[in-house]
This record gives sequence, C-alpha cells and structure tokens, in this order.
Amino acid sequence: MHRHFKIYKPYGYLSQFITNQAKAKKKKMLGELYDFPEETMAVGRLDEDSEGLLMLTTDGKMSYKILSQAIEKEYYVQVDGIITETTIKKLQKGVEISINGKKYQTLPCKAKLLKNTPIFPERAKKVRDDRHGPTSWASITLTEGKFRQVKKMTAVVGFPTLRLVRVRIGDIHLGEMKAGEVQEITTVVEQKF
Repeated sequence: MHRHFKIYKPYGYLSQFITNQAKAKKKKMLGELYDFPEETMAVGRLDEDSEGLLMLTTDGKMSYKILSQAIEKEYYVQVDGIITETTIKKLQKGVEISINGKKYQTLPCKAKLLKNTPIFPERAKKVRDDRHGPTSWASITLTEGKFRQVKKMTAVVGFPTLRLVRVRIGDIHLGEMKAGEVQEITTVVEQKF
C-alpha cells in the first residue's frame, strides 16, 4: 500500500533525502523533518531558497502523474517593486526565458495580483524590508515546471523574485501548515483538464 504526504518545505532545505555531492553534505534534507518510509520520493522540487507545498509519495506512477502538464501548480511570489496589470498580462501570455542556455517560450499561464499580503510563517532568512523599496505579491499558476521557471519569468519582466511559496498542487493546498510540518494524506491529486 502506497503512502502519500504533503509537507511545507521550509526555506533552506533541499527537496531530497540524500546527496552524493560533497559540498551538499552539510545541507538540510527532507528526511530531517519526519521519519518517512524508505521508498519515499519528492514529487518535483522546490529550490533551496523556495518554500511551500511539496508532495512526497512511495508511488512512482503518482509522481509521474503529478509532474504531468495536466496538474496545476500555484505559487505566491513576492517581487521587488510594485508589479502592474500590464506585467501580469505579459506573464499570462507566456514569456521567453533561458533554460540551459537556450531560449524557451513559457506556456500561457494564470497570473494575478494579490491585493493582500499573504500570511506565511516567518522565513529562516529574512526577506529584505521596505527600506530597500516596495514589494508586491502575485499568484502564478503553471502546468509546466522548468528549472527556476517562476523566478526567471518575474525577472525577465523586470520584477525579480524575493520570496517564492508554492501554495497548491492540483487540488491539494498548503492551507495553514507551518514550515517543516508534514501531513500524511489519503487523497491524491485528481485534477484533470
């Protein structure tokens, strides 16, 4: 019987359990947060400096399904500056970013301004404060997940990412979870388009 988990991956953790890289030996790994079953794998990744919802499973087929383009992944992103509706429209249409040194046109996506600052747990490393200029929040929902895609998208339209939190994968939500919290779930992602 396969087991599934959702976790609020904290800032500063790698989305993996072990590493063979010497320089990464001192990094924080997911296994430090919970006693996961031996076959557990992270479904996708969040960068070390990103946080939020991460799915874990012992089921390889479920992992493949979640990573498919049929499943939405929603991110709340705090950017440097006051992002505009014009910029949001550019993001919605898709923008050209660089992936492994090659130009890549992102797929159209859902993007919107967040009128209220979302409430998340305090981050281990503080995001700069208002003395360095204003910031704003947006929601970006993708059906693809290229390396550092959201950060590259906001940077290319002139609003570098300061904080990135994944809040939803399909119909599974981060909700009120605290950083480092792990919940075993029985409902798995079933979103279809």
